[in-house]
Amino acid sequence: MKKQNYLFAGLAVISLSLVFLHDVVTADEDPAVTRTRQHVEMLDTLYKTAIVLITDKYVTDPSKFSGASAAKMLFDTMKENGYHEVRLVGLTDILVNPGINAPQDDFEKAAKEKILAGEATHEEVVTMEDKRYLRKATAVPVVLERCVMCHGNFAGNDGAIGSLMYTVPLIE
Repeated sequence: MKKQNYLFAGLAVISLSLVFLHDVVTADEDPAVTRTRQHVEMLDTLYKTAIVLITDKYVTDPSKFSGASAAKMLFDTMKENGYHEVRLVGLTDILVNPGINAPQDDFEKAAKEKILAGEATHEEVVTMEDKRYLRKATAVPVVLERCVMCHGNFAGNDGAIGSLMYTVPLIE
């Protein structure tokens, strides 16, 4: 009788574990989303590192070509070549070019709210013209004293002041 109880208890634990494991696997989505998310994380590291290095090494006064300006040129080149789209979006109420740098659509507006509330990222998978894309927003904080040389309104800000907004075709 004890063996049957142990067996029943063991089967119950395994069943519950499989239910939980099934939820984890389905919640983690398909491999194309996982691959694309990893790709975006690599791009995010690359772009942010480039912006910081350019700003740190070459921007010595506000009249110089900024790291953000260089990044926007990189973003345009990637889009023109059909790789992906990424925008630098301001999340504060003080924007140099509000028509260009403000959140443009529902995804970007939702990302702004979440990132300003303390989340590091926001994402969703969308379908456009029968093709799936990962839209992902990542936080951009002030990381250098030199940033406030041109953006004095960010002085003392410890949170996100902007976001990189990605639209990347899923890597199927």
